[in-house]
Amino acid sequence: MSGDLPARARVVVIGGGAVGTSTAYHLAHLGVADVLLLEQGTLSCGTTWHAAGLVGLLRASESGTRLVQYSAELYARLEEETGLGTGYRRCGGLIVARTPERMTALRRTAANAAAYDLDCELLTPGQAGERYPHLRTDDLAGAIWLPGDGTANPTDLTQSLAKGARQLGVTIRERVRVTGFDVVADPAAPGGRRVRGVRTDHGDVECEVVVACAGQWTKALGALAGVGVPLHSAEHFYVVTDQVEGVHRDLPILRDPDGWTYYKEEVGGLVVGGFEPEAKPWVAPEAIPHPFEFQLLDEDWEHFSILMESALHRLPVLEATGIRKFYNGPESFTPDNQFVMGESPDVAGFFVGAGFNSVGIASAGGAGRALAEWVVAGEPQEDLALVDIRRFAPFHASTPWLRERVSEVLGLHYAVPWPNRELESARPFRCSPVHDRLADAGAWFGSKMGWERPNYVAPDGVAPGERGADYGWGHQNWQPWVDDEQRATREAVALFDQSSFGKLRVHGPDATTLLQRVCTADVERPVGSAVYTGMLNVRGGYEADVTVTRVGPDDWLLVTSAGSPVRDADWLRRHLDPSWRVTVEDVTTTYAVLGVQGPRSRTLLSRLTTADLEDDAFPFATSRELDLGVARVRATRMTYVGELGWELYVPAELATGVWDRLRDAGDDLGLRLGGYYAINALRLDQGYRAWGAELTPDRDPVESGLLFTCKLGTDVDFVGRAAVEAARAAGPRRRLASFVAADPEAVLWGGELLRRDGVPVGQVTSAARSATLRAAVGLAWVWEPSGAVVARDVLERPGWTVGVAGEDVAVTPSWRPPRPAPAT
Repeated sequence: MSGDLPARARVVVIGGGAVGTSTAYHLAHLGVADVLLLEQGTLSCGTTWHAAGLVGLLRASESGTRLVQYSAELYARLEEETGLGTGYRRCGGLIVARTPERMTALRRTAANAAAYDLDCELLTPGQAGERYPHLRTDDLAGAIWLPGDGTANPTDLTQSLAKGARQLGVTIRERVRVTGFDVVADPAAPGGRRVRGVRTDHGDVECEVVVACAGQWTKALGALAGVGVPLHSAEHFYVVTDQVEGVHRDLPILRDPDGWTYYKEEVGGLVVGGFEPEAKPWVAPEAIPHPFEFQLLDEDWEHFSILMESALHRLPVLEATGIRKFYNGPESFTPDNQFVMGESPDVAGFFVGAGFNSVGIASAGGAGRALAEWVVAGEPQEDLALVDIRRFAPFHASTPWLRERVSEVLGLHYAVPWPNRELESARPFRCSPVHDRLADAGAWFGSKMGWERPNYVAPDGVAPGERGADYGWGHQNWQPWVDDEQRATREAVALFDQSSFGKLRVHGPDATTLLQRVCTADVERPVGSAVYTGMLNVRGGYEADVTVTRVGPDDWLLVTSAGSPVRDADWLRRHLDPSWRVTVEDVTTTYAVLGVQGPRSRTLLSRLTTADLEDDAFPFATSRELDLGVARVRATRMTYVGELGWELYVPAELATGVWDRLRDAGDDLGLRLGGYYAINALRLDQGYRAWGAELTPDRDPVESGLLFTCKLGTDVDFVGRAAVEAARAAGPRRRLASFVAADPEAVLWGGELLRRDGVPVGQVTSAARSATLRAAVGLAWVWEPSGAVVARDVLERPGWTVGVAGEDVAVTPSWRPPRPAPAT
């Protein structure tokens, strides 16, 4: 629909695909009538029109699953509201496994379904064949059946959403191309800038909010406003076949991930597509041709051959079936295979909803609602941490880096989802000062927020080519090495490179006022005190899990997880009163962090400093500067592993010298280099929670067992206090418990289903093998099937198990940690 542009709108949505129209539709339903949607071509002309239209309900996280569940509910009822069908129908989904490893992965998928209260059935190969005609089953290990899966017609869906939006007052203008933005300085905005308008080839529009839902064009659009959007297009292939005997409208979706392929019915034939292990990137986001409407790329049968050969193997009937159409359409992918959503921390009022990694149709309904709620409320109304734009930093928007990464990311859709998988492309990226020393010592690195981080350090004599992890569900090649790191930490001393910690300096006359406002704990402590605290949203859920150290009367160091500094800095700035004099700086790369942990840590450090490190002079949660060797460092007595230890904050340029002296001085003390696998196991020994695994925006301190970190005994208010007090009064309907597996050979990863007397009553959040207890340990959410409050005595009942590779393993749960912490 063309026409003159209004001079002003409260919200301008850019992009007329499924996500953009869904966002406009939900904004209108929330009462935001002054909404303008702009589309450079016509509705659905970009990526939406050639999407396959699969709507698979089950995702890797509960929050992701709930989002897609809402999409399906919306698509099923939208025609009743708008009079336009969406093409949605529930046909069920079949996922087959060719290998035992894949079958274990499908059992874990079924466990997720049980935890999220979704229907899912494990099938034998024969049962799978009964569900799907022409299916070759002689090489299958099994399958799962997901009756709630369905399909939608992407173009019809978009038109129906657009009509629903128009009916509620949204203005939609097609053939209007956005050419820039009016971004102004605003000292009150978190990033110091705010969007005030949109420039187009048909004139300018003043606005308060922009929501960029422009698919693969969103990165280039964001750049016009100074907003980094990490996505890059890759070519995505599928074919549509001639009609196939036995194929009908309600044929289930078929997925054969070991063959990288999916199949759905299309007018009596089949759509045959997939996600090949090595993708073909398209042009840079800045170089997408214009116009590019309802267009496809050239056929590439050679690249498609790996998928076609797999399809002919799985459905032999295709050998005698013709191909009606070859589709090669570009779609945008992100560095971590999760979409990008939310308000930019750099430009207030600029929101993004893009990079859907080929699940845009399944996600559009829920994503549009979540975006609209975020715009209206000013913060997310559900757990969106996995897709939050603030998980990325500006350097992630590097186009050459994204091009390398997207080649790998597309194939992850159907790769076996190993819990400890590390992406290999576009690395190394960010390196700590001691990276090369760790590499020389035998480290195998993972990656977090771009940082190369040691997962473990192989012992001397292990060849470089043999240090990497051999992915699998059972016993791991690296486990003996990680056990040694754990034992050294418990019995002697270990040295960890924790430089990837996010570090924020919060300073100014009103810094304490700000921190008291956002922190659950009372941080009004003397200079030199370190405090463990959460930061909550108004619903009482966790936005951050941090340590704050008072380094001066008006100067604080906030230490957070590696992936959170952008998010946490933004959270702090959003809670600033305009009259407060506070500065929040990211100083992550200014300091290396060297963790010295274990009963001999005091002995080791005393060899390099004259400072008194004894308990009376340097108690737990104390932080001060001291001389260590020839360097001046900040030493904070803090532990995430439950042992005597210090975190050393070392100026980056001095880190290698301090590292070398620590290693030399620790030779006769049994010093062992350690990595993050050992840290994870050691923290689970102690029942320590982790942001993202246990602590999320939907979980509160009452459920998490962290009321002791909340200053409820004071009259100091903090964000989320009212919600926490209400939750405490009502009682938790989930509780976090530690557990120990009875079978010392059991290997757990997290995500396993917790049962009591065979009934699902929880889910494991984190798990690892404890060298201390010689068994798997972990943390798990516990709930009652009825939804009732979880009583503290529930763990005294017998019959607790977790599902491991299809077998039930007995566990002993407890509200207390498996290994009580020694005096530190």
